[in-house]
Amino acid sequence: MSSKLDSVALYRTKKILRELSDKKGRGTELVTIFIPPKKALHEVINNLREEYGTASNIKSDTTRNHVQDALVKSQQRLKLYNRTPENGIVLFVGALPTNGPGSEQIFVYEVMPPKPVQTYLYRCDDHFHLEHLRDMLREENVIGILSIDTTEAGLGIVTGEKVEIVDVLTSGVPGKSSKGGQSARRYERLREMELTDYFNRVSAHSTRVFIDSNSVKGMIVAGPGQTKDDFLKGEFLDYRLQKNVIAVIDGAYSGAEGVREAFEKAADAMSNLRVVEERKLVQKFLREVNSDNPLAVYGINEVIKTVQQSKAHTILASEDLDLTEIKVTCKKCGEEKSRIVKRENYVAEKQRLITEPSKCGSTDYEVVERDIVDILDELALETGAKLEVISGKTEEGQMLKSFNGITALLRYR
Repeated sequence: MSSKLDSVALYRTKKILRELSDKKGRGTELVTIFIPPKKALHEVINNLREEYGTASNIKSDTTRNHVQDALVKSQQRLKLYNRTPENGIVLFVGALPTNGPGSEQIFVYEVMPPKPVQTYLYRCDDHFHLEHLRDMLREENVIGILSIDTTEAGLGIVTGEKVEIVDVLTSGVPGKSSKGGQSARRYERLREMELTDYFNRVSAHSTRVFIDSNSVKGMIVAGPGQTKDDFLKGEFLDYRLQKNVIAVIDGAYSGAEGVREAFEKAADAMSNLRVVEERKLVQKFLREVNSDNPLAVYGINEVIKTVQQSKAHTILASEDLDLTEIKVTCKKCGEEKSRIVKRENYVAEKQRLITEPSKCGSTDYEVVERDIVDILDELALETGAKLEVISGKTEEGQMLKSFNGITALLRYR
């Protein structure tokens, strides 16, 4: 994604999409509300009151009660705001089973979208309408890379989360030296014809990959020697791509390796891509952690401690952490206990906490659960640090995982 988008907001949006994508309601009990930033909240609340009245016509008592409860919860949540947030707000509200049919509870999922909501939407259905939220995650600044010489051409795309090699073409063009049996002029003429045919094939593939399939916003053309320049000067590339060439890179390789090399060398041209920003952050951490006197720490406990002491400048957290803090507070004596656990251990750890008596012997607890990224974000806001959530799909994201998926760059040693 573009670096202009908040990585924490993107993380929360992806998490909500994963959580809600397979949720199903009974009948049309699940309410989806998308509110644009310019939409007055009092208008939305009035609209929901009208929908509450309309819902009284639903024949099924259970469905009617669930829909009306969801509408009341939606209004209550919106009343907490003085005005519509900068990017608008999205609510998913409805009755979802907690332990089979008949165990439904009203859940409210509130999303601060990573981009402005474009249109007002109210839907009551048997599923949540997530398509508009998914659209917000689509990379707008897709960059195409073509790495070419006379032997092969590699086509790749760079998006917010990865560099992907899409296609590699071999040329079949012979070398410049004749093998004998024909005049040098005839050989060179045949070679030029084959080179032209090769350039036309590369152009056709480029159009399919970079326009038809991916609609790139910019092109980088790379490769060793003169071939890339001849290809561009001959205007073989579709004019829509030709006019969007943002960099021409001299490299040592062509093909797939040339695409990767061009990505390495063209960081400045692609500086508005999230993948480049993430790469710089992780590489900065790696340089620090491998230095003699590092300005970096890693591991969940060490990072939290460092942030709490206001020593951290930037926190890097993998989006694949999947850690949740379970905090229980005894309702009688106020004793608090907490665990940070992996999602696969969540049920067992929660059960252990709520069945273990507190100091006063009670097992009557209030339970609060928070995602580790939300905890880090709150700590960062309190101490002036910056939190960056790093994609797990890139090479740098995989490197971060080898440090337990959470690190921090420090202000001072």
